[in-house]
Amino acid sequence: MTKELSHFNEAGQAHMVDVGAKPETHRLAVAAGSIRMQASTFALLERGDAKKGDVLGVARLAGIMAAKRTGELIPLCHPLPLTAVSVEFALDAAHSTVSCTASVETIGRTGIEMEALTAVSVSLLTIYDMLKAVDRSMVMDGIRLLEKRGGKSGHWRADAV
Repeated sequence: MTKELSHFNEAGQAHMVDVGAKPETHRLAVAAGSIRMQASTFALLERGDAKKGDVLGVARLAGIMAAKRTGELIPLCHPLPLTAVSVEFALDAAHSTVSCTASVETIGRTGIEMEALTAVSVSLLTIYDMLKAVDRSMVMDGIRLLEKRGGKSGHWRADAV
């Protein structure tokens, strides 16, 4: 299956896709990723003893704000009126890992995959920023789209990873 890249015109120049003629539909995107850290850093996060405060609370707000500003960060993304953004974390003490899942919704003419991916990325970067004083070896991993709904292409779900 070969699809054309829509962000390039006939001359091969980057351009913003015209979505004006597309119908508005309810759209949902879910993305995920994780950050792995040293066990001592994870324990600090889990206890809530980080010097900068509530790491996960700040990271959740950063992810929500990032989703809302994706059109400003990614050059060819349309600015979208989001109707809902959710950023959730799951702690895995056995692997010293925090998993992040972001769900984003809108009623619009174009997809919101980038908003969900941006929310996850910025949430994980915020965790790194708030804990880097004690652990610069943290690794962000597996940032990916899990699901999207709405629009012409319909419902898509990632294969089990």
